[in-house]
Amino acid sequence: MRLILLLLFITLQHAVAQPVSVWTHRYGNDRLGWNQRETALTTQNVTGPLFGKLYSQSVDDQLYAQPLVVSNLSIGGSTRNALFVATVNNSVYAFDADRYGDPLWQVSLTPTNARPPRNTDMTKACDGKYLDFSGNMGIVGTPVIDTASATLYVVSRHISASGQFEQLMNALDLTTGRHRANSPAIIAATINGTGAGSVGGKLAFEAQKHNPRPALLLHKGVVYVSWASHCDWGPYHGWVIGFDGKTLANKYVYNVTPNGYNGGIWMSGAGPTVDSDGNIYISTGNGSAGNSVSRNDPVNRSESLIKLSPDLKVLDFFTPANYDILERDDLDYGVNGVLIIPKTTLVLSGSKEGKVYVNDTRNLGKFAYGDSAVQQRLYANLQNIYDRHVHGTPVYMKTDTSEFVYVWAESDQMRQFRFDRKNNRFTDNPAIAARKLDYGMPGAGLSGSSNGDRAGTGILWASHATAGDANQMLRPGTLAAYDARNIGRVLWTSDDLKVRDGVGTFAKFVPPVVANGRVYMATFSNQINVYGLISSYITATEPVADPFSAYPNPTSREFTLRYTLANPEPKLAVKIVDASGRDVLAQPLDGQVGPHETRLSLGDATPGVYQVIIQADNQARQTLRVVKY
Repeated sequence: MRLILLLLFITLQHAVAQPVSVWTHRYGNDRLGWNQRETALTTQNVTGPLFGKLYSQSVDDQLYAQPLVVSNLSIGGSTRNALFVATVNNSVYAFDADRYGDPLWQVSLTPTNARPPRNTDMTKACDGKYLDFSGNMGIVGTPVIDTASATLYVVSRHISASGQFEQLMNALDLTTGRHRANSPAIIAATINGTGAGSVGGKLAFEAQKHNPRPALLLHKGVVYVSWASHCDWGPYHGWVIGFDGKTLANKYVYNVTPNGYNGGIWMSGAGPTVDSDGNIYISTGNGSAGNSVSRNDPVNRSESLIKLSPDLKVLDFFTPANYDILERDDLDYGVNGVLIIPKTTLVLSGSKEGKVYVNDTRNLGKFAYGDSAVQQRLYANLQNIYDRHVHGTPVYMKTDTSEFVYVWAESDQMRQFRFDRKNNRFTDNPAIAARKLDYGMPGAGLSGSSNGDRAGTGILWASHATAGDANQMLRPGTLAAYDARNIGRVLWTSDDLKVRDGVGTFAKFVPPVVANGRVYMATFSNQINVYGLISSYITATEPVADPFSAYPNPTSREFTLRYTLANPEPKLAVKIVDASGRDVLAQPLDGQVGPHETRLSLGDATPGVYQVIIQADNQARQTLRVVKY
């Protein structure tokens, strides 16, 4: 008789003081990438059997957008923490952020008789071999939430029944998913310009070619959306449009190269950054900079860090002195977002060269030979110049009185730069983590969590491809936790116990999200994984290589469940459901402290995909998928 031994875990709902909301990309408009109010997860308990994957929520397609969390939201008939995710199939989901279950609501933003665009619709991108996306390309930029009005803003894309490419600005009620007044609004803009693709001195936004990859920004009641391109399929330009949060009408429009070409705003999915004075920062990719008379003409500003006013007027910029080389060799400047060190005027931005430039927001320096205004350069990657890309925006953290910036470039190791506030500069010799990524893009997406600067609470989270190059192909993913003070100390990785904690397919450019004792990890496996602390766990007596694999020609439809409870669970139960959600089995489990063993059977169920769901107090605590032929 062949037995399927499963490794399952039962989770404890942790009481977390002052729940945190993650309403925008990287926790706030400062884009630090640091949740400094995480009270449950520490360097002591994010380890071994104490921390792992609690469950996975299934969605209808890949997740390119970062998940968002709103705490204490009245939704679905009760007040709870809610998790919001958006897929490339133009679907938006609301889940309970603390437990497994059906969506609180789910909506499709694809109009009737329309469909999301696919990579194959970008017919001339990459000479017709466009694989930056592997299928649908509906929602890709991280939405933003206005918690005051309980509104979620998101850009969706579709092809109408007549073959028209359209992009929509959507404003959704957080509690129901229904459209707010004036939503959706078709995105359109026309400006004066003589640049590539202009007609009669006018330049129009083109929905097919412009890629809304950066996260949305909500600032002073205006929702800012930014665009790049698809594989440099021209003519295209970098656009920023500010939409009125109530009417969704265009309020402000900025074009990076109105009299030039390209200048896409890419930033590996990061959103524009806001400084303490309310000014906005973006970085731009390859294209034209200045004009034939002056490299410092503000009108065309590719390969630059740009400072904008809230009404999208250029206030200042920085363009590296080796612009010609960057442009010639496709070493784009704007491949990551912008980070401003708190309570300073220091701004960090980087490039495919593996450099992170440190500039002063009071004088970015424009284009100057020798980069005379640059305060410092942080070298995130010292390999061959064409293999140094810094795709992930650096993360800032303060832990145990020390301040650090972390960056993990492609094909390399994570680096930790200490910030010396007294001298207003970073150490020249960073600490370096032991693990080196395989050759290829994109490096790691980083996120920090701590309970203020309290010792023993600083954790640096990293998401990256487990192996291989994730550029234009799908790869398995790894989630890892490092001691933020000492990155040589690996606390935990999803590969340690892959039978329980495996990520699935790596989601490019999506950093982990930490909130209220949970870590939310998007995937390209059509699911979002939820990790957290585990109080009691169920063990198998022999190792299982992969619980998601099939067991061919089984002689039995039964399996043995062995588990040990460290705490009593008086209403513990197990059920098995088929792919349609129909119950195949439901029975109580012994909830007393100690070891237990029980026999479960699929009975006369037909071959297929089943879920084993462990419940306590009628709430799902852990789910495992079982594939059975």
